[in-house]
Amino acid sequence: MSELSGLEIRGLRVSFDGFTAVDGVDLDVTPGDLRFLIGPNGAGKTTLVDAVTGLVKAQGSVLFGGAELLGRSVHRIARSGIGRTFQTATVFEELTVLQNLDIAAGAGRGMLTMLRRRKGVPEPVARALETVGLTDQADSLAGTLAHGQKQWLEIGMLLVQDVRLLLLDEPVAGMSHDEREATGELLEHISEERTVVVIEHDMDFMRSFARSVSVLHAGRVLSEGTVAEVQADPRVQEVYLGHAAGGAVASATVPEVGGV
Repeated sequence: MSELSGLEIRGLRVSFDGFTAVDGVDLDVTPGDLRFLIGPNGAGKTTLVDAVTGLVKAQGSVLFGGAELLGRSVHRIARSGIGRTFQTATVFEELTVLQNLDIAAGAGRGMLTMLRRRKGVPEPVARALETVGLTDQADSLAGTLAHGQKQWLEIGMLLVQDVRLLLLDEPVAGMSHDEREATGELLEHISEERTVVVIEHDMDFMRSFARSVSVLHAGRVLSEGTVAEVQADPRVQEVYLGHAAGGAVASATVPEVGGV
């Protein structure tokens, strides 16, 4: 595993046909952090991640491990140790769990070689299987996995690529309570050796597992800090509750508001 690296964003701006989706964002994610990005719909969370991964053009600066990402191709950014998931898991459902991980790992083998059953499992693949809890499902078709397991497989596909920064877009959407808990524990474990950024709407999940939180609103960073600090911020309460709390509304009520 490579040395832990952090993410440094300065003056990030993304515009579409005159609409500014990300408006001069400054953001620092320290190495090994488990950072949650939260905010109302349209706040710019996914667009920010799209900019970091090269899917949209942006102005400003995005440094990872001291290297500038803006202006690089999607492929080059991925090869620099950055991986992401989307709201819907993208796995090869007609292939086994092991074959999915083999394809992600690559290892210089041809497609036919990767699809053949082998006597042994490469160590990085075996380690990823164990990390995401799918060792017993290695020979199961990915399409037969439960919803949460497909998300874990997709995370495993990033792990075998030795990704050092994981950007996860609503990883627990549609999961059961037990799946959410298992996913949170998985992210805590992964972040011991990697930096993890999570876009999330599930405030209970955020409150349980976030080490730090950045709140985006109208394309800008509204508030940052621990869960407790963010919940207590009157600006956050105003955005989520629709009015200034003025101390009359308990900060603990902020994560309960729907539609975040």
